[in-house]
Amino acid sequence: MSVLLALPALGATGYFLLALAAGVRRWGRRQSEARADFQPPISILKPVRGRDPRFLEAIRSYACQDYPAWELLFGVSDPADPALADIRQLQREFPQRTIEIVASRTAAPNGKVGVLIDLARAARHPLLLISDSDMAAPPGYLRQVAGPLADPAVGLVTCLYRASAETTPARWEALGVSTEFAPSVLVAELSGLSGFALGSTMVVRAADLERLGGFERLREYLADDFHLGRMVNELGLRVHLSHTVVETHLAGSTWGEVWRHAVRWSRTIRMTRRAGYYGYAITQGTCWAVLAGLAGFPALGAACLAARLASGLFIGGLVLKDRAVWRQAWAIPLRDLWGAAVWLAGLFGDTVHWRGLSLRLSADGRILPAREHSSRI
Repeated sequence: MSVLLALPALGATGYFLLALAAGVRRWGRRQSEARADFQPPISILKPVRGRDPRFLEAIRSYACQDYPAWELLFGVSDPADPALADIRQLQREFPQRTIEIVASRTAAPNGKVGVLIDLARAARHPLLLISDSDMAAPPGYLRQVAGPLADPAVGLVTCLYRASAETTPARWEALGVSTEFAPSVLVAELSGLSGFALGSTMVVRAADLERLGGFERLREYLADDFHLGRMVNELGLRVHLSHTVVETHLAGSTWGEVWRHAVRWSRTIRMTRRAGYYGYAITQGTCWAVLAGLAGFPALGAACLAARLASGLFIGGLVLKDRAVWRQAWAIPLRDLWGAAVWLAGLFGDTVHWRGLSLRLSADGRILPAREHSSRI
């Protein structure tokens, strides 16, 4: 029986070594993806609901981009949205840029997708870049994420991201983004299972989106980014994970807020990729390391924990260049115990909380009608 208790630690060690290999592979292949001969005009679509921390700084990073031709379109469904003040300030700061506000009126179970439908109708350019409103872009970002689409076999470009934070609960969440989530994405890419997109960045050809049926096909799904990647795969095109890393600033001020956000994410993944979510149990390395030690295999437990720390530090600290990872390395095992609790909570329930709304999901991740909440997201 003790041997059986140690087997998960062996599997977790293999997973983390694979993650480390994926991180080393990505680190070794760092190169510019910009193409001087391929710089088509880009429409940047930003659905907005509320003002995230450092929102103005984030959207300013797009207005500062050096790229031949682009437009920045903000979709807002609430005429009193507090983010409008920052968008108008950006327009005043960059009067020479095409920065517009699109009033969204399209209703959809996923209100963000309703806004995207209106933004796509207003877009003028052949490339569409969809990015969460709180994401900040580095210099040269547009050139880097457009370049891979010069390959006709690529249908969508997406990006990893790191997170910054000011409160202790939000730093806890940010540590998980860099040392737990990012490794899982790189393992999926290395394993050939990377046919999904991340909301941090999604660049597609407008013509391909039209062939797919537009954003209308996503109106009922909560995980619209995942399903957009899946739809691109349906066209026989692949999703490319760019070497460019963007950054978000997390707003969680209480442990309860961070917990609800993490559980929403977990339940959404379970209802979108059920088998993958169950397989994610093997990534709970610290738990399996402790169990192996208690079962009489301390060397295996130590090896599992060492592999887990090595993969998290390499990917978070070097691939994502998240400096906070080095300062918080001691907290990674404790953060893993929190992550295991989140994973368990994600196994049950069909309700998630998102931006003040309570949403009920179907078995395939669709948002179900609810009697007592607005559909605006």
